[in-house]
Amino acid sequence: MALTLIYQTLIIVLFLSFSFGPSFFALINAAIKYGYKPGAIIAFGIFLSDLMVCFLIIFLVHFGATNFIHDEESKRFMGIVAGVLLIVFGAFHFKKQDTRTDADIELKTPAPVLMILKGFFLNTLNPTIWLLWLGNVTIISKTLNYSIIKMIFYFSATLVLVLLVEIAKVSGASKLKKILTLKTMMIFNIVTGSLLIVFGMNLIRIHFFK
Repeated sequence: MALTLIYQTLIIVLFLSFSFGPSFFALINAAIKYGYKPGAIIAFGIFLSDLMVCFLIIFLVHFGATNFIHDEESKRFMGIVAGVLLIVFGAFHFKKQDTRTDADIELKTPAPVLMILKGFFLNTLNPTIWLLWLGNVTIISKTLNYSIIKMIFYFSATLVLVLLVEIAKVSGASKLKKILTLKTMMIFNIVTGSLLIVFGMNLIRIHFFK
């Protein structure tokens, strides 16, 4: 059982940390554009989202009430709403840039609560995250004999590991800020916005025209 848990933990940590979804690009963009602290704050918002979704699914699996996650209408609604919000988030990256100095950029960094909410909602509104956690919780629940207490302790520890990897990613990305020019940062910002819009349009395409 121990080897199974170790293997599954590595899979969860690697998949959550290096899945190239909307929250991944928002995290890297914030770290490069604003520096380490704002990137770490977004990482914490993503962590809170994973914690909420994971614990909610633990209780749903425990009480056999996961039907709404599989329900086609629920998935369609969540997918369309998530798609629209991703397009909105992406559009913000296209706002006109100015010639601020590094000091000005630090002063105008978005409020921490906004960064937390951005990370939280980008992750929570991604339908893939819900299905991912449903799969992980289902597998681990069998390994831990459906003990809700053991599952809470296991996933709490696993998510702390995920957060540490996310912080390491932020630390690495934030170092690029010192060598990037304003023009390069503007281009990276536009690329990030474009990717978020593409993710959003694809979600709407999949769920609206399904």
